[in-house]
Amino acid sequence: MCDPIVFVPGLLCTKALFGPQLAAFEGRVQCTVADHTRHDGMKAIVDSILDVAPERFVLVGLSMGGYIALEMAEHAPERMTKLVLMDTTARPDRPEQTAFREALMAQARADGLGPVIDQLLPLFVDDSRLGDAALVATIRQMADDTGVDAFVRQQTAIIGRKDARPDLGDVRCPTLVVCGDRDRLTPLELSEEIAAGIPGARLEMIEGSGHLTTLEKPEAVNTVLEEFLGL
Repeated sequence: MCDPIVFVPGLLCTKALFGPQLAAFEGRVQCTVADHTRHDGMKAIVDSILDVAPERFVLVGLSMGGYIALEMAEHAPERMTKLVLMDTTARPDRPEQTAFREALMAQARADGLGPVIDQLLPLFVDDSRLGDAALVATIRQMADDTGVDAFVRQQTAIIGRKDARPDLGDVRCPTLVVCGDRDRLTPLELSEEIAAGIPGARLEMIEGSGHLTTLEKPEAVNTVLEEFLGL
């Protein structure tokens, strides 16, 4: 029997990011999607998620959700029975990344999130999916549902996150690391670094996928998750 799953989405993403997984797991395991939009600091986000999470749970985080998951694993390791880190990094922001985020925040305040998504789409999905109207519409709708103010809070929290690499060795629960082989935003070597740092962690590469593996290659992701979680 799998413990309840808490999914944590990425930047500008909502529960729709895990739509294919929620549909596949319905009736087999309790699933919730965390709200990571109300605070502008990682510790506050972590505390707010832990306040409403089940006492013991499986934690699945993608991208920004992975940053949050790593901090949750540090603050409440006794509550996590398994950990899944998807298309993410344990590293802090580099100066050029912070500058890019600040520029996106300024653009969002001035012009809304449409132009921001225009810039992020080639980083979010593989080139072969940029013409997928349904996928692109889902990404734009998630951004609209998130809104400018929450986007600014999310980016502020991401900029202020810590370097999680020194703490990887302290993770003791079974851990799965997943990454698209064409992920440009958090390339595969960053997932390899995480998997090498966490004792016993397993790395799974999703072929033909960019950063948003759960939406780009849902069947492959579901297969990997089902096997790891025993569903």
